[in-house]
Amino acid sequence: MSGHSKWSTIKRAKGAKDAKRSAVFTKLAKIITIAARDKGGDMDMNFSLRMAVDKAKAANMPKDNIEKAIKRGTGELEGGQIEELIYEGIGPINSQFVLKVLTDNKNRSAANIRHLFSKGGGSLGSVMWNFEIKGVIMVLKESIPGEKLSEDMELELIDAGALDISHEDEGFTIYTEVADLAKVKSYLEDKNITTESADIEYVAKDSLDVPKEDEVKVENFIESLEDDEDVSDYYTNLNI
Repeated sequence: MSGHSKWSTIKRAKGAKDAKRSAVFTKLAKIITIAARDKGGDMDMNFSLRMAVDKAKAANMPKDNIEKAIKRGTGELEGGQIEELIYEGIGPINSQFVLKVLTDNKNRSAANIRHLFSKGGGSLGSVMWNFEIKGVIMVLKESIPGEKLSEDMELELIDAGALDISHEDEGFTIYTEVADLAKVKSYLEDKNITTESADIEYVAKDSLDVPKEDEVKVENFIESLEDDEDVSDYYTNLNI
């Protein structure tokens, strides 16, 4: 599997300031609300909710905001009806993107997403053939003793359900089947290893490198996706 492209996204979410931090919290609240609505507000019984809350805590989202988002999902607090939508499209340099959108207005979101792709030199279009759904866990090097996975630990991760382990500059990306994501995350927690993120993602089968001269164009497009209030996440075949 190709190298993961989300390390920079995680860094930006953690380092977001003022207005951007507010936008990050709004997106995280929607993710939490959807997870609580779909499978209940008990994190011990709802792994999707636990992953969403972990992501919110990693971004320093206030506890009160998290609790309100859960209550909106369980119906204890009023809130707009949020829908989850998936968009596919071609971005800069013929790159491929799958977007997860959480919105209370489908028409507004559709127009915004179409505009973002057009502005980035691309368009909406089918790319799902190049993606498969996997569990993805990211671990910073400094979270592991000696900043490297031992051979025994890699074998134990495989026994727990890891399909592939990608060694990258920032850390390690562990891929699993969706059904094995919770088990692999629990293995890491039992070893007192903090996960930077754990989620179900669309992973590209074939990747695309970014030429030096196109880096700014690609970065601008990705930032436009991250700045859109309805785009909760994106998945790409780009090696960033």
